[in-house]
Amino acid sequence: MITMAFELFWEFFKIGLFAVGGGPATLPYLMDLTKTQDWYTMRELTDMIAVSESTPGPLGLNMSTYAGFETLGLFGGLVSTFGLVLPSLIIIILIAKFLENFDQNKIVKGAFYGIRPAVTAAIAAAVLQVCRVSLLVWHDDGTFEPSIKTIILCAIILGLLQVPKCKKIHPVFWFLGAMAVGIIFRF
Repeated sequence: MITMAFELFWEFFKIGLFAVGGGPATLPYLMDLTKTQDWYTMRELTDMIAVSESTPGPLGLNMSTYAGFETLGLFGGLVSTFGLVLPSLIIIILIAKFLENFDQNKIVKGAFYGIRPAVTAAIAAAVLQVCRVSLLVWHDDGTFEPSIKTIILCAIILGLLQVPKCKKIHPVFWFLGAMAVGIIFRF
């Protein structure tokens, strides 16, 4: 158990250290864990995303807690959450301690200018992977087919989210509505 707890801590520490861009930036790293660890599957990851998006709190933090809990129970949830948060805590303390006018530093500005495209690409790749898992029905033989109901629901919600009045609707209502549609139409 101690070895597994250390692995959880270390993996989420690395995610916390390198997932620049908030919760969605953790997705590529969490997807990578489906290949390197047997803690959860890609399908379970999409479920974690749904749970994390529908609960209060930051996406990355919720997902790390969920993954840790699934792996080692309450202790695992605490370990993985601490691992994710610790790098930010250390970095903020160092910034506050050593760098005045941090946002005016040319090196910092240049680093953030350069990292934005990488973060955008990583998030886009994660979104494409989530779409692949969520919008397609995968069979045991590796073949797949589109999930027409899911694609239609996704397109409707995406379209509605482009309407200015709909943008003001809290995300929890979109999730609740989608859950109701899923239950009614048996997704």
